Amino acid sequence: MDGNHLGEFLRARRAALRPEDVGMASYGTRRVAGLRREEVAVLAGVNADYYTRLEQGRERNPSAQVLDALARALRLDTDARAHLFRLAGTLPDDRPSTRAAERVSPALRQLMDGYPHTPAFVMNRTLDILAANALADALYAPFEPADNLARMTFLDPAGRSFYTDWDRAAQAAVANLRQAAGFDPDDPRLAELVRTLADQSADFARLWNAHTVRGKTQDAKRFLHPDVGPLTLTYQAFDVRDAPGQQLVIYHAEPGGADAQALDLLGTIHATRRQNEPHR
Repeated sequence: MDGNHLGEFLRARRAALRPEDVGMASYGTRRVAGLRREEVAVLAGVNADYYTRLEQGRERNPSAQVLDALARALRLDTDARAHLFRLAGTLPDDRPSTRAAERVSPALRQLMDGYPHTPAFVMNRTLDILAANALADALYAPFEPADNLARMTFLDPAGRSFYTDWDRAAQAAVANLRQAAGFDPDDPRLAELVRTLADQSADFARLWNAHTVRGKTQDAKRFLHPDVGPLTLTYQAFDVRDAPGQQLVIYHAEPGGADAQALDLLGTIHATRRQNEPHR
């Protein structure tokens, strides 16, 4: 092996594409399968000699802009694009577009609805709740609206009574937002949220200035719900691979315990209320 992993990857992906796959006319006799080097260079908008040097391992430091162009030219999906960047020793820009960060796939919504006995919801890096199943709606029913975990914690009157360990919940929310700032410091949604929270909550401003950074993984949380009383739930957070920046959060209670019974009761109360709501 010559250690030219980047060149080997580029050659293999070039060989897997035909001119018609990328909207190009085929001409001349092709001695090898797939696109010619010159065709990839045209698609990527780079010099053909430069691209040849990349494949041959004589050029090993392409810029992020060149790698992005090659990823588009070679029709690389998210995983293959990230692999290309890693082979080149460059970190990809994984900041999600606003549309990608806000859209929850139908398959993921269906998955959440398949958990009728446990709250499940999807949030983005700025802690906006993008989708929730029925029991998550019931859990967060004290908030109006249940739209953003940080806003709910600091600005909604229900926050301080709902979160039994309010200080801990507040610190976690701010640390999550600090992590979001590391992914995309210029995110306009993040800037707007931080400005609003800092203007209206001295507690938020103090915690924000501490620069503590932490992401969601797993933990136990204690709630005081007006319908069912105290609840202690453990959550797990899972990254949504096809939507960078989104996380699926699932709460669960100890099976057979008082918290599980309270969740069942909460689900029943919520379902009954929805049935009795006037149709609009």
